Amino acid sequence: MGGKYNVTAPAFMERVKGAAWYPVWRGLWLTAAGVFLGLLALPIGADSLSQVSGLVLLENCLGSPTLLALNLLPVVLLLWGAYCLTGRGWAAYLIAGVPVLLIALVNYFKIQLRGDPLLMKDLALVSEAGNMAGKYSLDFTALIWLDLALALAGLAVVCVVLPRKKGWTRERLLGLLSALALLWVAMPALYLNEALYERENPEADWFNPWSDSQVYVSHGVVYSFLHSAGDLLPQPAPEPVTGEEGQRTPEEILADYPEADIPLERKVNVVGIMLEAFCDLTDFPALAEQAGVQEIYDSWHQLEGQSVTGNLLTNIFAGGTVDSEWAFLTGYSRHSDFVRPTDSYVWYFDRQGYNTRGGHPGFGWFYDRETINQYLGFREYWFTENHYGELVDPVAAQWHSDDILVEEVYQDLVDQLGQGAGPVFSFSVSYQNHGPYEYDHMSYETIIDPATSGLPAESCYVFSNYLHGINETIQAMVGLSQRLEELEEPTVLVLFGDHKPWAGNGNSGYLGINANFNTSTLEGFYQYYSTPYLIWANSAAKEALGNEFVGDGGDFSPCFLMTEVFNQCGWAGPSFLQLSREMRSVTPLLHSLGIYMDEDGNLTDTLDEADSAFLADFLLAQAYREQNLIPQGE
Repeated sequence: MGGKYNVTAPAFMERVKGAAWYPVWRGLWLTAAGVFLGLLALPIGADSLSQVSGLVLLENCLGSPTLLALNLLPVVLLLWGAYCLTGRGWAAYLIAGVPVLLIALVNYFKIQLRGDPLLMKDLALVSEAGNMAGKYSLDFTALIWLDLALALAGLAVVCVVLPRKKGWTRERLLGLLSALALLWVAMPALYLNEALYERENPEADWFNPWSDSQVYVSHGVVYSFLHSAGDLLPQPAPEPVTGEEGQRTPEEILADYPEADIPLERKVNVVGIMLEAFCDLTDFPALAEQAGVQEIYDSWHQLEGQSVTGNLLTNIFAGGTVDSEWAFLTGYSRHSDFVRPTDSYVWYFDRQGYNTRGGHPGFGWFYDRETINQYLGFREYWFTENHYGELVDPVAAQWHSDDILVEEVYQDLVDQLGQGAGPVFSFSVSYQNHGPYEYDHMSYETIIDPATSGLPAESCYVFSNYLHGINETIQAMVGLSQRLEELEEPTVLVLFGDHKPWAGNGNSGYLGINANFNTSTLEGFYQYYSTPYLIWANSAAKEALGNEFVGDGGDFSPCFLMTEVFNQCGWAGPSFLQLSREMRSVTPLLHSLGIYMDEDGNLTDTLDEADSAFLADFLLAQAYREQNLIPQGE
């Protein structure tokens, strides 16, 4: 090395450095060090899934020369480039090894905590991730400690066999440029090649192509992480569909559905609340048998009996809350980052003279909601910084804030109506019940008793602690409906969960209740992805709209929830919502994994020719609406 950190190479290394074949020696050791680091990342990734043996996944990657090469190549090139840049073996080893092992570790914990893998776009949320990670228990397994120990041993070897290369030479410059050039070429040719990525899917009984975590891990962490860079690129709109009269533009598609105004006499207030990590645990047979669980959900089930109800089939599990949130507000089944005013259902309400507002008892910078909510059309939105911070500590809000949220939503509605501000569209996001929940002791009352339930203690602890907060949430929402019933102004209430809750690292709490998380089956898909929704109306709204708001609303993706609200209100709605209404009749499920639902309610990854053509129309119109400025009318 250099300076006070200089390490004198053994005498034999001095002789090696003077030999004519030293460049070959150095090249072999550099390559070996890169291969070694790439191999260390594989077992950590393979061990991140509890549903499949890590050894099986590791064997899959090691058994495929293509997969193995795609995981090792970037590490080797990175190490070569770093050595040519610094001239120091130890520095090159750290420059290559630290990010590779960090990616493997973060992916391991992300899958353990949330069930989804690490993508390159997640790096944009590093501050949010750091904030949330500090609340969870990150348990380093024996395998992780062994990997880190081997990595340190490798560093010691490199310090000996690759002493400092002094002086900036033409050889080093050429080596650096060559490594960078190869990486530059490899990214589009190999790592962003979707056909190659799909071709390397395992053909095995254990492999579930509808599990993004299994697909990711089965390809190796390094390869999959680099492949996810494709999500950062601007996504082209789907190819225009050619009909009998020629190619249809998105304008032509949307022109078939002229925007319709809400008749003055049918304008009612709409109050929506997305409930953090809210699900109905009685959907799991083992928990439905527990008297304490039944008692907590009894009030919710009674409210469902007074409402239009069904299941949202979300894209997410235990995190990623804005996916469900923004799908409801925009109707988009997929979207890129919102970086400017973007058409949404909030803007439609604004065009119809509604006062658009809402709140969240958390920080506005989280998911950049303070900016994006303006882009989506909200006139006013309250966060910790501009309202809720005076009412509840943002940390305490994670455990207890739904009663405060409900009070503020109700009082704001009454105040706006009292000021003659016109009808109100209010949408808020709760924070109470955000994980993690203690899994090694009871923090509150015992709802599921380990001694009598027949369930593992960890499952009893984690779900009892979760249910303590859920009980408060249900009572707050039932109380809100009762207060809205007393209003003379017609009001519709929409409640829904964003995703299933976290229940222990590696879904250990769910495993203890024998949850079926095999998402290739209908039961497993529902148990993993479904959350409840309900659409309730007070008596004034029922009278104004001529609808009792009771019954089965169907099961569908979150992007169709606002469509169902408009259906129940008898509103035709904006152009895109009318198109969305027809899209839902084709398939009520537009999952991010490319999964649909056929007319018999079965999962499928294919649609017939006519339905595929309509889906292409829908996606083309969707991309157009997202990429263009807000229309001032249709």
